[in-house]
Amino acid sequence: MKAIRKAVITAAGRGTRQFPATRTLQKEMLPLVDRDGVTKPALQLLVEEAVNAGIEQVGIVVNPESEAGVRAYFGALTDEEASWDNDKQLLFEQAEHLQRLGERIVTIVQKEPLGLGHAVYLAREFVGEEPFVMYLGDHVLLSRGEKNCTQQVLDVYAQTSGTLSAVRRTPEERVTLYGTLSGTPLPNAANALHVHAMIEKPTVEQARASLRMSTLPDGVYYCFFGINIFTPEIFECLERTIVEGQRMKGEFQLTTAQQMLVERGSYYACEIQGEALDIGIPQGYLEAQVALGLAGTYGASLRQWMRERGGCSG
Repeated sequence: MKAIRKAVITAAGRGTRQFPATRTLQKEMLPLVDRDGVTKPALQLLVEEAVNAGIEQVGIVVNPESEAGVRAYFGALTDEEASWDNDKQLLFEQAEHLQRLGERIVTIVQKEPLGLGHAVYLAREFVGEEPFVMYLGDHVLLSRGEKNCTQQVLDVYAQTSGTLSAVRRTPEERVTLYGTLSGTPLPNAANALHVHAMIEKPTVEQARASLRMSTLPDGVYYCFFGINIFTPEIFECLERTIVEGQRMKGEFQLTTAQQMLVERGSYYACEIQGEALDIGIPQGYLEAQVALGLAGTYGASLRQWMRERGGCSG
């Protein structure tokens, strides 16, 4: 089994649900105070997540308007920045860190907004004939275990091989927002299952009829978490959807190709210790910042601040 060296982050969406902030700023570049107390764009959090799990190269799918900004962000200090009179040590430490990350990054331009499936397909040349990790660029990942979310998924992949998606338990009233799946638990891999059925954003009635699992409580389903491990087989399926013009709402969907892989019988899923927060929507963005704040450097003072306002009992 080949070691996974590469990751792909899709970050070409226009971020319409975060307008007007995204009028001049890519949604993946929205700032968050990270657990270490440093303010970073969400995209940097994902790149660090990948690198900390041992990934060597990261391909970021961007749109034509955002490419220059992304490349500049992960570049060297400008002369103007170097002349700033603020904390020089912090300035140069963070700039050096960004430049090291930038050396691992390749940008891939999606010229037209043709959907998530099309964005992933554009990474075919970057990936080559290797398995790779794929992230949704507007998700913030928080592990509840000793290993980060990506490493947890990689550990399960070492036991299953084949396509693998991280999933989370989701109440039925929210399945209409996510790709949802069901399958048979694997006896030799903890918290993993062999996927038999998948529906993109099902109705509650569809989920109840086709995706119920006896191993989950009533009204709870497995929905996509935001991390996938794909083999090059995904590109064959994506090419077929594009050639055949299989669009949903005018776009080529990744889940169309994923369903093809389910039908081939080589699709797995795993539940990990962690959460994925969608910063592409205002509530998700708020939740991501609160979760990062409570888990990090400012956790104690933030809890005190919330208690003083009657908003936190912890």
